[in-house]
Amino acid sequence: MRHLGIQITDQECATAFAGLDQAVAARLIADRLGGAVPTGWFDALTVVVDTALRAEVAPVPGVAALLQQLRVPFCVASNGRPEKVALTLGVCGLAPYFEGRIFTAAEVAHGKPAPDLFLLAASRMGVPPARCVVVEDSESGVVAARSAGMRVLRYAPDGSTSG
Repeated sequence: MRHLGIQITDQECATAFAGLDQAVAARLIADRLGGAVPTGWFDALTVVVDTALRAEVAPVPGVAALLQQLRVPFCVASNGRPEKVALTLGVCGLAPYFEGRIFTAAEVAHGKPAPDLFLLAASRMGVPPARCVVVEDSESGVVAARSAGMRVLRYAPDGSTSG
C-alpha cells in the first residue's frame, strides 16, 4: 500500500486488512486513496505474495502432529484465494490433511467478517454451527465465527489480538 502512497505501518496494515477478502480490502484502500485502486495492483500484489509464500511459509510448529491426532471433523475456511490456500498448505506439507475439506470465500456471496463462509463449511462438514470451534487468526474471522454462532479461539502467536 505504501507503493500507492498510503502511509501505513506493517502493524496498521495487519490490523486493518488481515483476513479480509479482496473486495472489502479494495473498498478500504480506495477510501484511503480517495479513488479507485489502480488496475492491476492486486494482480501485482498476488505475484509478490505468492513468491514470498513459496520462499518463506512454514507450518506452525506442532500443527501436523495435532492434525494427526484429531478425531473430529476439521477443515480450512479461508478468505484467501483458492490458489493461495492451496499454495500455502502445499508448501507447508499440510494439504493432505485437508483434502476435500477446503472452503474459501470464492464459494460464498460474502467473505469474512460475514458468517457465510463458516456456515458453508459447517454445512458441508455436516456439523451444526453451535458444535463448531473455529481457530482464527484475524479479527474479521473472529467476528464471522461469532456471527455464525460458533465458538472461536483466537490464534495470536505474538500475543497480540490484532492482525
